[in-house]
Amino acid sequence: MAKKARIALVIIGRNEAHHLARSLPGLADRFDKLVYVDSGSTDGSQDLARRHGAEVVELDMDLPFTAARARNAGFAAVLADRRRFRYVQFMDGDCELVPGYIERAVGFLEEHPEYGMVCGRRVERHPGASIFNTLCDIEWDTPVGDTDYCGGDVTVRVLALKEIEGYDDSLIAGEDPEVCVRLRQAGWKIYRLDHDMTLHDANMHRLGQWWRRNERAGYAFAEGAHLHGARPHRHWVRESKSNWVWGLYALFFAVAGLFQPMLWLALLVFPLQGLRLAFKDTWNTRNRPFRHKLLYGLNCYFAKIPQFVGQTRFLLNRLMHRRQTIIEYK
Repeated sequence: MAKKARIALVIIGRNEAHHLARSLPGLADRFDKLVYVDSGSTDGSQDLARRHGAEVVELDMDLPFTAARARNAGFAAVLADRRRFRYVQFMDGDCELVPGYIERAVGFLEEHPEYGMVCGRRVERHPGASIFNTLCDIEWDTPVGDTDYCGGDVTVRVLALKEIEGYDDSLIAGEDPEVCVRLRQAGWKIYRLDHDMTLHDANMHRLGQWWRRNERAGYAFAEGAHLHGARPHRHWVRESKSNWVWGLYALFFAVAGLFQPMLWLALLVFPLQGLRLAFKDTWNTRNRPFRHKLLYGLNCYFAKIPQFVGQTRFLLNRLMHRRQTIIEYK
């Protein structure tokens, strides 16, 4: 990595000490600045981060916590440094940076000044621990090359993020795709490298966690479409419409079945659609066993039900002028 290309690492988290103990060692030697932004941890994460050379930013607990707010706080700490940084690597607290990735990412950005953001492949640390972890591992495996979106683990050009004034603090979810929309609106490009970037620990073992995670996704779909649904980006409009159609379908036949049980058979369309998708070769299931293809297919359709609930929650909050707090799944 060229000396002139200073890069900072910003980690955000809450009660992630067991993950930080594995991910933090050695990072202070690989980055010019290390910032840990804490959202009210009670497990000693702050002291652990300080021991490993990080500047710790503790968010005001009187204000609602959001990942976007945490990333902005970390970015502000980088900008406040007297040294000038060219790049920032953002990472969630339940992740560990893969060796070799940051050199590859910075090298790409150095060679391609038109790109404002680069990411790699997030991989689950324990994909076989539960079907929900497996689903996350499949979800992270998206196509390489020019892309519209990156997730929370991402390498950003400081100039580009300053230009669009950072993340939207008010978003409880979907802040990463939303910042990508504004980045592209400003004329920057986004690239996904064919390289593992971070190891992630979803740590999902219960159906309730899966439900809340997808309810949060539905809320993000609705809010994203509300903010950026206009052309040319049509951000999450298709996903939102799909959730409404399938959610209302499930609701109608679930209620109708109370009066005519035979109507419950109409709900078989969900597993049948999942089975149909399992026989298609999508990017993220192309090299996986059929049981993973089937699991992914079923999830794509059954997840529309909690996503519909999340979208309904967003609509009700809009009508009642009520602010939504974060929807946590772990």
